[in-house]
Amino acid sequence: LIARRRRTSCYFYPRAWPSIRSADWWERVVLKEFGPQDWLEKFRMSKETFFYVCNQLRPGLAPHSAHFHPTLPLEKRVAVALWHLATNVEYQTLSPLFGVGPSTVQTCVREVSYAVVLLLKPLYLRLPNEKELENMVRIFRTRWGFPHCIGALDSLHIPIHPPLRLSADYCNGQGWHSILTQATVDGLGQFWDVSTAFPGSMENSAVLESSSLWVLAKEGRLCPNPPKHFMGKAQKYVLLGDATYPLQDWILKPYQEDENLTQRQLQFNYRLKRAHSVIENAFLRLKARWQILLKCDDCSLELLPTLVLACCILHNVCEAHDNPFNEEWLERTQ
Repeated sequence: LIARRRRTSCYFYPRAWPSIRSADWWERVVLKEFGPQDWLEKFRMSKETFFYVCNQLRPGLAPHSAHFHPTLPLEKRVAVALWHLATNVEYQTLSPLFGVGPSTVQTCVREVSYAVVLLLKPLYLRLPNEKELENMVRIFRTRWGFPHCIGALDSLHIPIHPPLRLSADYCNGQGWHSILTQATVDGLGQFWDVSTAFPGSMENSAVLESSSLWVLAKEGRLCPNPPKHFMGKAQKYVLLGDATYPLQDWILKPYQEDENLTQRQLQFNYRLKRAHSVIENAFLRLKARWQILLKCDDCSLELLPTLVLACCILHNVCEAHDNPFNEEWLERTQ
């Protein structure tokens, strides 16, 4: 109106859909008007990948006839959950956008997270077979210059509101409350082992010994039987950890930094840290893509392990389907 009164031309026409709040907003706007960048920004994946995920989750999200109220369409439930995981928008803020109540948003997040873990984990987050392990060794050798390696190992602190009676257990070394997630990635930055929900006060070595990865290694399931030959003798494949992990015949860590290190030891540290950076980058991309992991305010402690696993699985889905990653997400995270 101001522009008209001043009789000036206005060449910018803002899109109307952000201000729409109604029950059919999903059908009228998202499905019909969203472009590729809109899908990527709000759901962190392309439209094609979104509907692929919906089809994969269909068996676990089928409507139940016992429900008194009509069940939301599967695609809409997945959309509500992914929007929340991607943007960390509160239930009360997200509910009017889709024309549902906050409790419905919470239910969508819970049900979709459980379905992702149940149905997509066997496809996208599992122990590699022998052929896949050989391929992982090849990628670490060619891309990162580190031989006989199948993964990088590290942990991630996720902020939480702790239960009052366990507040001290969840207080980490930096003075804030968190749960610890231990993860292992391949040379492409995709997760293949994740253990989560450890109290933030635990040391990485204690988390490792309490994780499923420790059991797999002790059972000899992280390498072929017999082990492949390397440098003239049969040796297990190795994982790369930082200085906080114990040295094992299947875990390598850098030499302790001091002035007495030889040139070869310094070179080893450089190569190891360079290859280990693949998991540091994977954690950055994980948190930037699924910003619910930056601060889990609306999530109960019981649901949190499932939610973290779901985010890691969805990260792998996006990476495996070559969905673009927006570097601006990293800037917002920082």
